[in-house]
Amino acid sequence: MLKVTNNYVFLLTILIPVLLAGCQQRVQTSSEGQLARVGNTVLTIDEAAERAPEFLLKEDSLSALHRYREDWIRRQVILQEAQRLGVNENREIRNRLERLREEVLVQGLKDYVMAEHEQDLEITDEEARNYYQQYKDQLVLDERYVRFRHVVTNTHQDAQSAKDDLMRGIEWPEVARTYSKNGEARIQESEKFWPISMALADNTVMNTLLQRIGITEISPIRRVNGDYHFIQLMETRPAGGHPDLDWLMDQIKEWLRIEKRRRHFNSYVKNLYLNAQSNNEIERYNVLESNINAETTEPDTLLSSESNE
Repeated sequence: MLKVTNNYVFLLTILIPVLLAGCQQRVQTSSEGQLARVGNTVLTIDEAAERAPEFLLKEDSLSALHRYREDWIRRQVILQEAQRLGVNENREIRNRLERLREEVLVQGLKDYVMAEHEQDLEITDEEARNYYQQYKDQLVLDERYVRFRHVVTNTHQDAQSAKDDLMRGIEWPEVARTYSKNGEARIQESEKFWPISMALADNTVMNTLLQRIGITEISPIRRVNGDYHFIQLMETRPAGGHPDLDWLMDQIKEWLRIEKRRRHFNSYVKNLYLNAQSNNEIERYNVLESNINAETTEPDTLLSSESNE
């Protein structure tokens, strides 16, 4: 509910000036609180706030609102044409819609049950540590892991100054905050171990350098996508070794949380089944093999059999 409220407030901050100020980029609305209409279907501000993707609502511009409105109009035109042609009356389509409806309801029940017992389903640090100790021998690195520092600057001079400071012994956090873009994020990034295949995976130039340099070595400065980069390799762990607990703490908690949720919901469903069974709400009917054959036999085959008799 909070998400919807925030989205609604965001939309109002866009729409109120637009509707009242009469600016040139005015959003046309047929009546108060409405954004668009296709046939008899209307898109309201409340509906847009609830349904629009979150990433779209974070864009601070009228173009984001316009884009969602135009996407909605396009969908409605398609849906109304499907209705006009009677696509929704097709047996296969109805069956698919029913299966989708059932899947949504099942998932909705899962979400409801989990929300009701959210605190009971949380995983403690102690549970994660116990799991790690129990399965430590099975937790083996399948590739080399590395810990590194990464500096990204706007100019070559800033990159060179940052590199010189590191070589002179200036503390890494100070260098990152002074020269690097997103300095705090670079500091946090440098505290973690990364599988070599994922380290700087979106920057093939720096990933290649990372695989070649040695411990504490600083790479050459390279210009990538308009910025200047260099890295320093700090630690490495070979494939086949065991990861530290702090690397896996969050991941182990997520594994255990998923497993606990699965067990909890299975127990809930089992109780539903037992209750339905005790209330005589479940019945099973015998199906004879001859009935199955008769139902699956083609009409022409049946006529042929009757004529032969």
